[in-house]
Amino acid sequence: MELLKLRDLVFSAGNKVILDRFSLTVEACEIHALVGTNGSGKSTLAAMIMGCEGYAPASGDIIFDQRSLNDQKIHERARLGIAMAWQEPVRFEGLGVPEYLTLRDSSLDPAALLTAVGLEPSLYLHRQVDRSLSGGERRRIELASVLGLKPRLAILDEPDSGIDMLSTGDIIGVVKRFKDNGAAVLLITHQEEIARIADRASLMHRGRIICTGKPVPVTAWYREKKYLAWDGE
Repeated sequence: MELLKLRDLVFSAGNKVILDRFSLTVEACEIHALVGTNGSGKSTLAAMIMGCEGYAPASGDIIFDQRSLNDQKIHERARLGIAMAWQEPVRFEGLGVPEYLTLRDSSLDPAALLTAVGLEPSLYLHRQVDRSLSGGERRRIELASVLGLKPRLAILDEPDSGIDMLSTGDIIGVVKRFKDNGAAVLLITHQEEIARIADRASLMHRGRIICTGKPVPVTAWYREKKYLAWDGE
């Protein structure tokens, strides 16, 4: 069953077309990897689905669970079960890690959420979500917070960003846990190893999807740069 349907989305920034009649579907409980070079529009797409200010499509439709989201604000989309882990995790000076992880539901166990993303709770339960944390630590803590939200759709924008290669297995485990919890995942990544855990993968180029299918052939297209010969028609 289609949970998310994106149909003919168009978005421009200045004179540059970022999304050009972009279409994609994500099934319920599916991990769908989205790969593509920097500047292909992946993060713009994520912000548009989430409903971030300034990212409304010029035309096209965003449909979630058979409901149009075009006029829905970001908090309304969150209430419907859409959550996002940003490419650049946020910092909250003065907010403790346990408080951050339990903002929505005080009954959650912050130690369990930290363990789920490969962090030792005793090292972080007394910390704050501030500049004292490394980028990789903030990335993991944000993933833990999204897990705690129990979304129906998790948009993960390069969850491996800032994470060392030895920890890739932890990130793969987190992505799979979303699916195990009943969520669909739109997984934006540059790492072939991570993309290959998906049920389907799509290659984005020049603001459009140019191929969708099993992760291995799609990531091979990406690795071998076969998309460079695509002329947009």
